[in-house]
Formats: sequence, C-alpha cells, structure tokens
Amino acid sequence: MIKSYKSAWVFLIFLFTSNLFSAQAKDVLILHSYHKGYKWSDDISKTIEKELSSVTNTNITTVYMDTKKINTPIYLNKLASLYKEEFKNRKFDLIIASDNYAYNFAMKYHNQIFYKSPILFCGINNFEKSTIKNEMTNYISGVVEQVDVEKNFELIYKIHPKLEELIIINDNSNTGKELQKEIVKISDKFKNKIKRIEYIDDMDMSHIKEKLKNSTKNSVILLVLLFKDKTGKFFTYKESLQEIKSVSRVPIYGLWDFYLNEGIIGGLLTSATAQGEAVSKMAIDILNGKDIKNIPILEKSPNRYIFDYNELKKFNIKIRKHLTNYEIINKPFSFYNTYKVLVNITLFVFMIFITMIILMRKNIQQRKLVEIDLSNQLKFDRVLLDTLPNPIYYKDKEGMFLGCNAAFAKLTKHTKLEVIGKTAFDFFPINIASKNMAIDKVLLKTLGTNTSDMTLHLANNTIQHIILNKAVYQNIDGTVGGIVCVMDDITERIQQKQFLIQQSKLAEMGDMVAAIAHQWNEPLVELSAQVQDIQTSFMLNELKQLQVNNFVQDSMIQIKYMSKTLSDFRNFLKPSTKKTLFGINKSLDEIFEIIGKQVFYSNINLSINYKSTNENILIYGYENEFKQVLLNLINNAKNKIIQKNKLTSNKNNIIINILWNSEFNIIEIIDDAGAISINIIDSIFDPYFTTKKDGTGFGLYMAKVIIEDKMDGKITVSNDKEKVTFTIKIPVLKKNQ
Repeated sequence: MIKSYKSAWVFLIFLFTSNLFSAQAKDVLILHSYHKGYKWSDDISKTIEKELSSVTNTNITTVYMDTKKINTPIYLNKLASLYKEEFKNRKFDLIIASDNYAYNFAMKYHNQIFYKSPILFCGINNFEKSTIKNEMTNYISGVVEQVDVEKNFELIYKIHPKLEELIIINDNSNTGKELQKEIVKISDKFKNKIKRIEYIDDMDMSHIKEKLKNSTKNSVILLVLLFKDKTGKFFTYKESLQEIKSVSRVPIYGLWDFYLNEGIIGGLLTSATAQGEAVSKMAIDILNGKDIKNIPILEKSPNRYIFDYNELKKFNIKIRKHLTNYEIINKPFSFYNTYKVLVNITLFVFMIFITMIILMRKNIQQRKLVEIDLSNQLKFDRVLLDTLPNPIYYKDKEGMFLGCNAAFAKLTKHTKLEVIGKTAFDFFPINIASKNMAIDKVLLKTLGTNTSDMTLHLANNTIQHIILNKAVYQNIDGTVGGIVCVMDDITERIQQKQFLIQQSKLAEMGDMVAAIAHQWNEPLVELSAQVQDIQTSFMLNELKQLQVNNFVQDSMIQIKYMSKTLSDFRNFLKPSTKKTLFGINKSLDEIFEIIGKQVFYSNINLSINYKSTNENILIYGYENEFKQVLLNLINNAKNKIIQKNKLTSNKNNIIINILWNSEFNIIEIIDDAGAISINIIDSIFDPYFTTKKDGTGFGLYMAKVIIEDKMDGKITVSNDKEKVTFTIKIPVLKKNQ
C-alpha cells in the first residue's frame, strides 16, 4: 500500500514537471522562400539555429517554399492549404520569414495559419513600411536586405583606378529588375571615371561566355545575379559562377556573400550570416518576453566588406590599402593570425616583465644613490640647523619634543638629547606653555601656520622677547606628523625701536620746551606782580596777615600748575613697558595741557568731535607712545599752518574726529593748510624722509612703527582738496583676548 502511494506521488511529480517543461518550451517556425541547398537560405538557417541555441528549451521547425523554381498563385494557395493542415494544432511563439516570398506569404495568411504569432523577417528587398497592413503593425518587425551598388562601384574604382571596362552581369528576376534601376543611376555617376560600362541581362550563357572571352586585361566583372539566362535555363549560384570563371581571366566582384568561396574576389556583400545574426538578436528578445511592438525594423542592411584570400592573391590586390574594416576568408593557417590575441598577450606580458626587471634594477640603483644622497642631506641638515642662530624645535601631535637644534638647546640650557621626550612645560613658565599648547591644538586642526610672541624673564633680571613661527608638518603618507617651530629673538630689535622712539621724542623737545614756556609765561607774570605788590605793601607798612595768606595761597596755585606741566612733560618722555587699556580722551587732555596754549596763540581753531555716543573710548596699547604719535601729528599740522599764515592772516583749523565700530577705534586728524604733493605723499612714512630744512625724518616713520608694529593698527594719509587727513585705526580689544 505504501509503495503504491509512493509510486503515485512520483508519477504526479513527473507529470507536473513535464507539464511545466512543456509550458516553458518555445516553438519557432523558420519559413524560407527558397529551397534547401540554396546557400543563402542555408546560411541564414545555420546562423539562426546557432544563435537561438542560447535560449534553452526552444523547438525550431524549418520549411522551404521553393519559389526559385515555382511561384505561381495556384502553387502558393495550395502551399497555404498544406501549411494550414500541417500547423492547425500548433501555436508558434515566433515566425521567422526569410526573403520576400516567405514574408508576403506570412503576411497574407497570418490570420488563417499563424494567428497572433509575431513575425520577424530578414532578407527583404525593396522594403516599404507602407506594405504592412494596419492590423499587422503589432505583429511585424525584422531586418531589411539592401544591396549597396554605389559603394561597390566606388570600391572597384579605388582598387582599379586604370579600369577601362566594367562588365555588369544580371538576370531578369524580380530582384534583378529592381537592381537594374539602381545600376543605371549609379552608372551615370561613374561614366566620366570608367571608360566603358557594359550591362548584360539579355543573353544566353554561350553569348555571355563569348563576350567575357574578349574582355581586356583592364576589365572587371561585377556579378549581380544569374539564376536564369535569356533562354530560361536555370542555374544554381555555383553553376553560373563556374561558367563565368571558365572563360574569364579578370577579377570578379559580387553583391551577395553566397558567391564567396566560389570564385569572386568579394566586395561590400549582402550577407546571409549578417542577416541571420541581426534577426536572431530580435528573436531572442521576443522569446525572452519582449513585445515585438517595441522592436523597431532594422532598415539599414548589415552588409559587410568580405574578400576571398585566394582571389586577392591571384590578382595581387592589397585590400588594406583601401579599407580598414573588412573580413578575409580562406586565409592560410598562421599561428599568429589564429592565436593573435594569445600571442599579443604573451608578448605584452613578456615585455611588461622585461620592463619591470629593467625598472626594478634601475630603481634599486636609484634607491642606493638616493639613500647616499639622503644620508648626506641629513648630515647637512643637522649642521645647517645647528649653524642657524634661531632656536628651532619640532614635536609630535601630543606635544612631545622630537628634536631641536643647538640654539634651542642653549636657550633651554639642556643638551639636544635631553630635550627629546619633554614638553613645553619642562622649559617655560606654565602660562607661556599653556598658551602655546592651545595654539598647537588649533594648528593641528586647521593644518595652518601661526605667529605668536612670548616674553621670558631671565634669572639675570633681563627680559627676552621672542617671536614663535609655527607650522604643521605632514608625513609622506599625508598624515599629520606634528609641529615645527622657528623662534626669532627680537629683543635687540625692540630695544632699537624703543631707542628710536625716544630719539623721536627728543626731536620734539624744541616744540615741547616752547610749549612749556607758553604754559609758564602767565604764572610767572602773575607771581612777579604778586611779589612786587607784597614788597610795596611791606615798604609802606601796610602789609597785613590777610595779604600774606592770599599771596602764599595764590603763589602755591601758580607753582602747582607749573609743577604739573613739568610732570606731564616727564611722563611724556617716559617709555611704556607694556600694553594697557587707556582712554583716548584722557590722552588728548594731557597733550593739550602741554601744547594747547601754543596752538591757541598760533591763531588755530582746534576742535574734537566724538562721532559716537561713548566719549570714553578705550584703546589697548602703549599709552605714552600713542600720545607721542598724536603729538607728532598735531605739531606737524600746527607747524604747517604757522608756515602758511606767514603769507596770509586767515585762521585755519585742526579737526580731530574720534570714531568707533565693532572692529576698530578710529582717530582722524585733519588740517586745512593745503594738500600734500602727490609726488611725496607715498613717501612721508619712510625713515629719514623729511621736507623740513632741519628735520630728522623720524617723526612719521616712528608713528608708523608705533601704530602698526607695536599696536597692530594702521596709519594712512590722504588728500581731500586742500585738506590733509591722517587716519589711525587701532583694533578693538575683544572680550576673549
């Protein structure tokens, strides 16, 4: 009982799989116009069968209509009745119709025999889309066959430029008659190139052979078609060509590939194989599920330049002189030609190996030379680094020192080996080391450069000013290696600049002393009058205690005023040692305490305009040096006005504008004593440049040094008609600075 159940299950599984297999099978009918043994039809069949072998589970049925021998309407109707009976129980997934008779037959009897089956055609001459009936447009596609007569004429003329006679052989078949029309048109184009073009289509075979016997050596034959001669005698393609070859001693060209291997040289041939390949690609798409409506008709025939090696050799024709893309059949065996890809790959690989060996050997030699050069370079770099007076060090991403030069070792009072592995905290105060570590972190993220400064207070109570120039260095693989720092000791330069600033102040001494004289003049006159008054009262015995007290009190006021003037003068001469925050209004007040009256007595109107709501604008920098700049600019304006007023009695102005924005504190000092000459305006800040007879050329140069070098600001000058404006911009101190 169990066995019978198992047998039943096996039978059901077999039946299911058989039905599934049969359901997936594809039935293809190849309908040929001509007969089996006709090379054109046979080549198309072989190609289709070969190409469709890639589609699994496909059944191919091939039938031949034999219309080369008979094609009457009665015969075609009887053939339709035969096929209708033969295929009444079969539904084809695809019909492939080869050549015109099969195509027309499939179109005419589609509903009766091949209902709703898609039809692909190939080898169709003189195709016109208009011949497809409306109800058939959703079932038809294929490959058109075109014979390119003109390109074959061009090819023959290229190969035989001294051609005297072109003999064209054709028959009176339907295809031959259609081609005759085109041959006549093309012949007219070449009548001036080829001396004689003779067209033969109305001779029996004996007369054709007689004609060909008499052809000259500068003649060429173009065989179009010859299946029937004038007498109606039928010839196979082989028979007709053999008859021609038996008498001809000149090259024979053709238009169809079935004449190849039978005695023609070749040409641009309408190829059965190419037709079969093209229609097979369409067939595979349909069998794989693509709708024939989405497959366009290939209206350009896939013709190929194909030649017979034996015929080319016989007539000594070098086809490569005239074409680049062509095929040659019957070539003798050549190991290279047969295995060209393998030979080329082998040679290519061999050459690569030889090249690699040569390059490797050369590379080894170069590496040895590079190693020697690198070793010498390293020694040179060490000597160079140790020779440089600037302290230099480099460290990794974690801040550990990897090396330094002799100058840095001397600065830290360690050996170069002792420096390795330490950090900035081992050599510098905590505040300086922390500041530099923070700079390093930013640099490692941005991969940029940085310039900063530090001040070291040494054990011998001296101060050392150093600029640190840092940059990130990268390893060969592009990863960040660490930071290199070149230190620049600017102590001496700062001292020299400070000395020059003091020199500049001393150069202003004459104006300063004159200003003090103005300041002291009134108090001295007042004191003199009071002393004389007290003396007179004493001589007249009228001196009273109240007078003595008033005298002492008034005298002390004048003396304190004179003392303050000296104090302001002394503070002005004193250099600032560090940057501080100070108010610009306070600086201007102290300057006017010294030179205010001198400006007033010079008939100059001096005004200060605060163009912001806050008059107490704070500046971060060196206070006394900044006052020196203002004093220098105001004095220059005053002196220029005095010089001008020697010629006129006009009252001139010095205007000081104080501005502020989020980036800069701005001071404008304007005078209306005349513009600066355009020839010198770009040079007035240069050292030692002066227009005064006894000038030093230090004033404006030091003003630029103080503002731009020491306070990171900017000072400029410009003309506005007869006015000159000096503009000072000092960066606003940010909260995080």
